[in-house]
Amino acid sequence: MSLRAVFAKQSPRKTGDCFSKTRNNILLFLLSSFFLASCSTSTPPTTPQIISVYSTFAAEPWLTQLYACAESFAVLSRVDDSSVADIVLRVGEPEFLALPAYQIDIEEILVVTQRQSPIQNLTIEQAQALFMGLGDPSVQVWVYATDADVQKAFDRLVMNGRSIASSAQIAATPQQMFDTLVNQPNTVGILPRHWKVGDSREVFNAGTVPVLALTRNEPQGVIKELIACLQK
Repeated sequence: MSLRAVFAKQSPRKTGDCFSKTRNNILLFLLSSFFLASCSTSTPPTTPQIISVYSTFAAEPWLTQLYACAESFAVLSRVDDSSVADIVLRVGEPEFLALPAYQIDIEEILVVTQRQSPIQNLTIEQAQALFMGLGDPSVQVWVYATDADVQKAFDRLVMNGRSIASSAQIAATPQQMFDTLVNQPNTVGILPRHWKVGDSREVFNAGTVPVLALTRNEPQGVIKELIACLQK
């Protein structure tokens, strides 16, 4: 048989099939190589930075905003010691301001009674007399501990160096103060505006104080971003 006859018997499709399979294998190899290269060069996810936070009881309403600011790039860890916190939230200025401080809002300091209380709108002189124990003896006065930020703000705005009556009852938190004023008749006390809800009545507005975020050092990086977010 001639060489020409041999080639005539071969199917022309086999050469095409071989070429097609080779081309597919090359394409598959290239795609696999590209996929592996893409995986190997991808940037690993960034681990959120942990930021320690301390808040006074009066400043707790601003924690919600702080958590919202941090949700995508930081993890907040609440601590009980303000001296070790990266961010401290408080109402009113401290007596001695030694740390960087940034105003994030304002808060009103109110004198509040139960809705059915006979106490009507007060002047500053009447408010001073009431908390000094010189008012109606049937009215129970409630205050906070002397070192509480909201109490310091009230003393500065209203009392002006005058002493609180020794018979005054002490609330540990604004929540306890609110519960007492709503549920006990003939009581009067101090509430930040953000804590006044429900069935209570404002009888005197002492004024406004700044809500502050304090940091141990000049804020950088994530802490700086969180402060800026709180100030929006």
